[in-house]
Amino acid sequence: MAGVAVAANLLLYLALTMVPAAACWLLLQGPQIADWLRQARRPRPSASGPPIQVVARNLRRVHRTLVDFEPGTPALRRLAARQAYDDLLRQACRALAIPHRLDDLPEGMDKEIERLRVEESLRQAGLHIP
Repeated sequence: MAGVAVAANLLLYLALTMVPAAACWLLLQGPQIADWLRQARRPRPSASGPPIQVVARNLRRVHRTLVDFEPGTPALRRLAARQAYDDLLRQACRALAIPHRLDDLPEGMDKEIERLRVEESLRQAGLHIP
């Protein structure tokens, strides 16, 4: 009987000393735990397109093509390259769940500004386009 009483006292002692410490730890870690729970509940982007590495490689390739156009390159070739680049930007945005307005804007200055904004958003998400 004495062994049972000692074990019960030991458990009571552990509960009285550990519960306040655990409660303080939870209180201090509350914001981090809440962030972790929010991220765990956030829906993951579905892999409906090609892998992001392939999209990034194609983006860099088409971007180099756009930059390296010589003077006198036909307008149709430039337009086709820009449209291919926009399609790749859309794929990257879809893969990384980044909002964009590339579909809504007509060709011109506003669309060029949107391309720059999307490129910067992709850079901040970790996708590097020169």
